[in-house]
Amino acid sequence: MRYFIELSYRGTAYHGWQTQANGNSVQTTLEAALTQRFGKPIYVVASGRTDAGVHARQQFAHFDVAEPFPLTDSFIYSLNCILPEDIVIHRIFPVQEKDHARFSATFRYYQYLISRQKSAFQSGLTYHFRPQLNEILMNEACQLLLQHTNFQSFSKARANVTHFHCRLDFAYWERINNDSLTFHIRANRFLWGMVRTIVGTMIEIGQERMTLDQFEQIILSRDRNKAGRAAPANGLFLIEVGYPEEVLEQGAGGRQQGE
Repeated sequence: MRYFIELSYRGTAYHGWQTQANGNSVQTTLEAALTQRFGKPIYVVASGRTDAGVHARQQFAHFDVAEPFPLTDSFIYSLNCILPEDIVIHRIFPVQEKDHARFSATFRYYQYLISRQKSAFQSGLTYHFRPQLNEILMNEACQLLLQHTNFQSFSKARANVTHFHCRLDFAYWERINNDSLTFHIRANRFLWGMVRTIVGTMIEIGQERMTLDQFEQIILSRDRNKAGRAAPANGLFLIEVGYPEEVLEQGAGGRQQGE
């Protein structure tokens, strides 16, 4: 039997999603809670691997067990009691054996938050960046970005992938108020470090230190050394992971808990 888990987490205390030899990860913590609750080893596969310090408002993972089990409110509650406060399981639901948290996903949607003002309550959840940014120019850069599919220039050099093509659905900056900006981007897949590098490069445009022509030349160069520095991890959130309707319909009545 295969089950999907919908969860969220604050990534500040973790060395990313993936199990690490030298640091705590979200995957390891989740697997430990499931193993404790089931009384036998449970291993999970996520929709994607978030980097150290990156957060997820919605993440999906799947795991396999030999027999079905009762999906009661108390079962999910007990798992959330085992997990630390910065990881929350919202629901668990059965899926078909062929359904895969990573390979069945149709899109991933990220947001990056920037604030000019320091906040005692948003520490670790937004990038505190004081200079004023020109979001008009940054949105013009987004329009250029949407004209391309090869994003090797924004991928970490050690990325172990067969190609660097991604289909972007949208990319834009939204000014929340005079002190806050949010970058929205959705694609069928993302390369390692891609969103943070795009944000870091667009910050150069927003400060008018880089022209739109220079930005497009960076994309065309397919050279990570040409792009800007990656923005800090703390401002990045995985917001939503999309799946075909037939996958999520199986979980429409799944047990839900948490915020």
